[in-house]
Amino acid sequence: MKRREFFKNSSLFAFGGLVSDFHPSVWLNNKSDFTPKKAKNIIFMVSDGMSSGTLNMADRLLQVKNGTGSHWLDLYREGKISRALMDTASADSMVTDSAAASSSWGGGKRVPNGSLNVSASGEKHLPILQKFKKSGKKVGCVTSVPITHATPAGFCVMQKNRGDQNKIAEDYLEIEFDVMMGGGNENFAADKREDGRDLYSEFENKNYQVFKTRKELLDYEGSNKILGVFSDEALPYAIDRAHDSNLKENTPSLAEMAKQAVQHLSKSNDEGFVLQIEGGKVDWAAHANDAAALLYDQIAFDEAIKEVMDFAEKDRETLVIITTDHGNANPGLIKGKYVDQNFSNLQHFTHTNAWLLEEIKKKANSFSSIREMVASVNGDQTITEEEAKVLLNYYQKNNGGLYNTGNLPYGPLSEMQKKYTSIGWISMDHSGDYVELAAYGPGSDQLKPFVKNYELHDFMLEVAEVEDKF
Repeated sequence: MKRREFFKNSSLFAFGGLVSDFHPSVWLNNKSDFTPKKAKNIIFMVSDGMSSGTLNMADRLLQVKNGTGSHWLDLYREGKISRALMDTASADSMVTDSAAASSSWGGGKRVPNGSLNVSASGEKHLPILQKFKKSGKKVGCVTSVPITHATPAGFCVMQKNRGDQNKIAEDYLEIEFDVMMGGGNENFAADKREDGRDLYSEFENKNYQVFKTRKELLDYEGSNKILGVFSDEALPYAIDRAHDSNLKENTPSLAEMAKQAVQHLSKSNDEGFVLQIEGGKVDWAAHANDAAALLYDQIAFDEAIKEVMDFAEKDRETLVIITTDHGNANPGLIKGKYVDQNFSNLQHFTHTNAWLLEEIKKKANSFSSIREMVASVNGDQTITEEEAKVLLNYYQKNNGGLYNTGNLPYGPLSEMQKKYTSIGWISMDHSGDYVELAAYGPGSDQLKPFVKNYELHDFMLEVAEVEDKF
């Protein structure tokens, strides 16, 4: 498809679905006229692995807890943004992984699953943050998972294998992005890397300010490039962080990282900036069928949306794109007599299933102790002795994987929770759904109502008036 064809006039009216009281007149009257049309800045926000049910239920949980909905859906309800559906396929499958999905935005081409901007033929596609950097803009990524993980990396580097995260960290050093924040200490620290290379020192030698704690980040007011790495692997889930004073004190939230990144990148730069922000653990929670982890991390992503929109609505020169790379596990509320009551139980959960199951693995010494631990974390949920036995026996089986290296019984616990939360799942893996895509700011009126993921690459270059000559 030629780039100009993407911008042909078309209806911007959105779909039904999650917005029950939608009125076209309100939509048109509330849409802002952005002048100039050029986007000086772009903030691309990704709730990784977010199925439509996740967005729906996070909004409902906020209504149960606080009496107000999510910031994302408020943008729909208030008619502030253009809305579309997006086809998320990769080059070799209707169901993408995060590497291929991010690469479609990053390099503008669909590549095979597992690849970062490298086609099956070996052809490499220069990713968009490198293009924007060459054009003079500041660039960066913020995520709740390792910054070397697939979704940030798809905007940044060209690697045949997404799993080579040590090499991706080395690529970041060579390219010198302006802001990189998230987890992933094991890919930077000398005592964690097999080659013993101390990337932190090498970044500091290139005038980076390196942060490893929340306080260091929040106190910084300088102008050096930033590398913030706040955990060995991913950052903690939002609900675990909220109920652990040590994690809360030492680990920044996604919203805090987003705010600091925007403030830093917007300082004294006439050419503007481009920033990707990812709520990466939404995807990890979906893989685990963990409702509390999923919805509270989606809410954490929603808090980052507020920080970004507060900036963009004042700035008036920033295009904000909010989306996901693919669905995952397709969770949703199941009809039943007690569905409302059951769903409200989630407001009393205090930890993720990962946290609970690790505690059971370390401390449980009887079926009754397992039942007590489940009740203490899941808002007085009662499981039977037979269910406790299922959990205990499961630790002896091999059910690990990329997002379950501890061999924890996520599936059985999720099935037990279903009758208590009324949330069901179709699988523990990605789905091929068309997904939500929203845009606010200069150029957002040019968004078509149906988009293929790779088309967003040219869309961003076009609205920023950056020629693709690199």
